[in-house]
Formats: sequence, structure tokens, C-alpha cells
Amino acid sequence: MRTASVKRNTLETQIKIHINLDGTGQANLKTGVPFFEHMLDQIARHGMIDLDIQANGDTHIDDHHTVEDVGIALGQALKEAVGDKKGITRYGHAYVPLDEALSRVVIDLSGRPGLSFSADFTRASIGRFDTELVYEFFQGFVNHAQATLHIDNLKGHNAHHQAETIFKAFGRALRMALTPDERMGDQLPSTKGAL
Repeated sequence: MRTASVKRNTLETQIKIHINLDGTGQANLKTGVPFFEHMLDQIARHGMIDLDIQANGDTHIDDHHTVEDVGIALGQALKEAVGDKKGITRYGHAYVPLDEALSRVVIDLSGRPGLSFSADFTRASIGRFDTELVYEFFQGFVNHAQATLHIDNLKGHNAHHQAETIFKAFGRALRMALTPDERMGDQLPSTKGAL
């Protein structure tokens, strides 16, 4: 089973994450940030990853630390759960529409952190959720998952739809990258011999 449990405790947040990369898309989420939980649920459902995320953060200040630190902890958990990466597809991509919005996400579980993020949200907030935190979540994730991630919101005028297409496409791309490649067998998907 490709699973991992991670705890991250700082003066700003206390986070516990359990991940099952071969799950059925179930999510048990408690972060104190409702819209963020809606987005995390998209990752679980469309990535076919079981996620249990319990986070207590200083949301009385704002949601920044909680969202960023969940990204960090999720990246750590994914890195641990995926193991040596032998036999995985490694690369994944997805285009996902939601009404007028369309996003593209491409991921490489390369062992090298990198984020290219292009999304011009039409609003600064969705409810109380600051749209700038979408970037912060994915930056925390790539740094600790050691993945290269390209995110492009190609169109959209509803900020909720823009964000949701990004998270759904991320789930789909991640699912593809994590899928075992039968032709690869137990080989590492790299000519360098290391990822």
C-alpha cells in the first residue's frame, strides 16, 4: 500500500495528514477553511486518493498559514507514500473545464521542486478565501513533494470556477503520474537512474 502519515507542528499550525495513493477518492477534511476543504476534496475525488487532513491554525489572523502548511505537509506525505517511484508513469497532465472556466495542469514527479503558475483570478477572494492562497498552497506542495508543476488557468470569469478547475485538473494530473506503468515494470522512469 502506498500510504503515509505526516504531522507538522509549528507555532502557527498543527497538522495531521494521512494519504492513500491507491484509494477511492474519500476525504475527511477539517481545516477551518471551508472553501479550501472544497478544493482539497476535488484533489481526493479526481486523484482517486484518500485524504485525511486535520488542521488547526491561526485562522483568527487569516487563512495563509493553514493553507500553506497543509500544502507543505501534503507534499511531504506524497513524497513518502510514492516511495522510490519505480514503475510509476511519472508524468501527468489534465485539462478540466467548469462551465466557462478551463485549466491545464502538468506534473512531473521529478525529484526537483518547481512551480510555474499562471492564473489571473477575477476576484481577490471567494467568500473569505483569498485567491492568492491557491499559489501558496501549490508552492508549499511542490517544495516538499519535490515535483515540477505547471498550472495554467486558460480562461474563466467566475473565480470559484477558475479555482475549482485548477484543483480538479491537479487531481487528475496527479492520478496519471502516480499510476503504475505496466510496461515500465519495476524500472525507474528516468535515464539518470534516480529521481
